[in-house]
Amino acid sequence: MTITLEDIQQAAKHIKGYVEPTPLVHSRTLSMLTGSEVYLKLENLQFTASFKERGALTKLLSLTKEERNKGIIAMSAGNHAQAVAYHAQQLDIPATIVMPRYTPNIKVEHTRAFGANVVLKGENYDDAASYALQFAEEQNLTLVHPYDDIKIITGQGTIGLEMLKGQPDLDVILIPIGGGGLISGSAISTKAIKPDIKIIGVEASRYPCMHAAINNQQAKFGRSTIAEGIAVKQPGKLTLALIKELVDDIVLVSEEEIEQAVLLLLEVEKTVAEGAGAVGLAALLHEKDKYQGKKVGLIISGGNIDMPILESIIQRGMVRDGRMIRLRIELRDIPGSLADATRCIEDTGANIVHVHHHRAFSPQPIQTVEVEFVLQTRGKDHAAEIVGTLKQSQYIANLV
Repeated sequence: MTITLEDIQQAAKHIKGYVEPTPLVHSRTLSMLTGSEVYLKLENLQFTASFKERGALTKLLSLTKEERNKGIIAMSAGNHAQAVAYHAQQLDIPATIVMPRYTPNIKVEHTRAFGANVVLKGENYDDAASYALQFAEEQNLTLVHPYDDIKIITGQGTIGLEMLKGQPDLDVILIPIGGGGLISGSAISTKAIKPDIKIIGVEASRYPCMHAAINNQQAKFGRSTIAEGIAVKQPGKLTLALIKELVDDIVLVSEEEIEQAVLLLLEVEKTVAEGAGAVGLAALLHEKDKYQGKKVGLIISGGNIDMPILESIIQRGMVRDGRMIRLRIELRDIPGSLADATRCIEDTGANIVHVHHHRAFSPQPIQTVEVEFVLQTRGKDHAAEIVGTLKQSQYIANLV
């Protein structure tokens, strides 16, 4: 298998007008936080909110008339599904998409909205893939693989062209790895133009399939990850070979690091990234000393995140930063004592979110009640100030 720079340049011409070039923006705040010059490739701004459109369209445009008439099938945890469904609809190609049962609802509904027949099968991507391969053979459908396909890899490589056009002096690009199509295509295009550029792959530590394959290790997988878009257990044969040849390193990031990266992109750049789309920033923050003074490109590969998950990330981030705290206070169980305590909290400038009384399950004596407050604060120093103020007012108060 050979994919050349010319192949990728041709793919860029073919998808022009269907897939928009996305911005490559310099982040002053992230640059200050990391000591690097950070550039974000905002693939979450594609119409279906992920980079997958590039490879999907490249593959669909290569099909014969007979293949188009029979229809196609794809398996996906979400973004590839939406990309294939959307462009198949535009090209009037019947599409069946097999997705894991626990795919975020936003991705399932968007895929259906593009006219695809959605089949929910299996606990994860690999289960869905097994079913899709069997169904494709039975129904004589063309398989549009999410990563292990020459046309898919070629289409994803157009991102690298755009990044070096926008910033020719990039020293390193941090790229999410699921099955490896994005990093393979991007490595081919960027290293053909700038051979000394470093390509670093990033995986969730709970799904380290490519990291394990490269290092001849047996991968151990978690039950789930917030980066479900790259939760792949089996690397592609084509992509594994390309990654061995072209990728300089693969790093793993934790769930907490991914959550923090999603929240930071939301707060600093006002851009919504799904877990898989934020792993590059998570890796940069994890090893920022390694990239000091370098021009670093991050591919924000997708923005399809369920609102309940995003809400949880925001709340958990506020807890980590001390901007939301739980506080327990012992009070006499008599009228007026709660009002006195809340006035004391009010004087500190904290906002009371929840109040819960512990009576039956409290070890405190009768006529004494433990009251648990959830408070919004300005941060850890403010939280310490609140506890200090309460203790000065003779309350027994402790953070939970």
